[in-house]
Amino acid sequence: MIASMNELEPLNRSELEERYERLFPVYKAVLDQLCERVTKCLQDAGIHPTLKSRVKSFPSWFRKRILLLQQARAAGRKTVKPINDVLAVRVICPFMGDLEWVETELSRCFKVVEVERKGADRSFREFGYESTHILVEIPADLRRAEKSLDLGIFEIQVRTILQDAWAEVEHELVYKAEFNPFDEPMKRKLAALNANLSLSDIIFQELRDYQHRLTNELDKRRTNFFRKIEKSIDEPFFPERTEDLSLGAPAPAVSEYPGCESSIDEMLVAALNAHNRDDYVAAIETYSCILSREPKPEIAALIHKHRGMAYFAESRYAEAISDFSRTLDLDPVCYKAAYYRGVVHSVLGDYTAAVRDFETALDIHPYHFYSLYRRSQAYFHLGDYPKALADCESALRLDPENEQAVKMKSLILDRLRM
Repeated sequence: MIASMNELEPLNRSELEERYERLFPVYKAVLDQLCERVTKCLQDAGIHPTLKSRVKSFPSWFRKRILLLQQARAAGRKTVKPINDVLAVRVICPFMGDLEWVETELSRCFKVVEVERKGADRSFREFGYESTHILVEIPADLRRAEKSLDLGIFEIQVRTILQDAWAEVEHELVYKAEFNPFDEPMKRKLAALNANLSLSDIIFQELRDYQHRLTNELDKRRTNFFRKIEKSIDEPFFPERTEDLSLGAPAPAVSEYPGCESSIDEMLVAALNAHNRDDYVAAIETYSCILSREPKPEIAALIHKHRGMAYFAESRYAEAISDFSRTLDLDPVCYKAAYYRGVVHSVLGDYTAAVRDFETALDIHPYHFYSLYRRSQAYFHLGDYPKALADCESALRLDPENEQAVKMKSLILDRLRM
């Protein structure tokens, strides 16, 4: 065995290579297990990135060893810095916002020795390689299992997809070639390319943040909408259940109407925000403003559906029906619009029209639980208990544990026994 690799020793490439090749299978076996642990750590946190891994090749290791020896001698040191990236795992994420999340979870699962943010010290005028490199201790049980392992540290690199793409290109075009003074135009082109990739990363993150914000607003709106449906339709069947479904006193109306000069995206978020605050007047006004811009049919269909829900919340049932009908005109496969229109007809006591609407919804989406369940209720009101039972049983086949449907079936069976 060669003396400690941290000491200044004469280099014998053949001996070093022979030793390195002897240890290579051990390195590979440990790296495979490290990849499994990194994957489990991140997946347990709900993160599903792409992973790459590599054992450093001997030529690359040897070049780095020579560089570290030169640096040690130049600094007058008697020891050489260790090579900590012999084993490396690369975690590649779609978005910049994932990087900090990944780093936090890795710190929870492993003992972090050092974190280096490559490229973080550049000014806004400079572009180049960016990546987070995390030095991590190899878990003790792996070191004990592989007695011949001579490493205590491995490296985890965390990058976005675009950062990784740039790093690969930069490695091929920059580090494997020697630029000379005549290469300045090419350097500028590479800098411009990297600037575009960095900007793309920022824009992708902004788009993702916008989508998350929009999704959160939509989720809140759906929750309030479904609560009103339950209060309006289920109360005759299950009064004890709907007592705690009250929507409460409306929130103070604080209009955030952005004006028709705003972008459709801005107006949609503002409308959803107003909708979720129960400020339905402002929501309807903003939805109407979007429609006045004559958006594309698929967007108009979406806005009519949202405005119909706001009209329903305001108990403006005729306008709600009109909007849901317009949604179906623009988007004939929107089963939710047919279902919502059926709900409004049920609230109005027009159960025959409600049945037709729920049939339309089921023609589009035969496995929609709530269309089956609400049609069962409509048939019950119409006194057609066999059809009500058939629909209720179909709904229960889709969701056997649904408490309301179970109680509904019991009610229908009681009527059939009378």
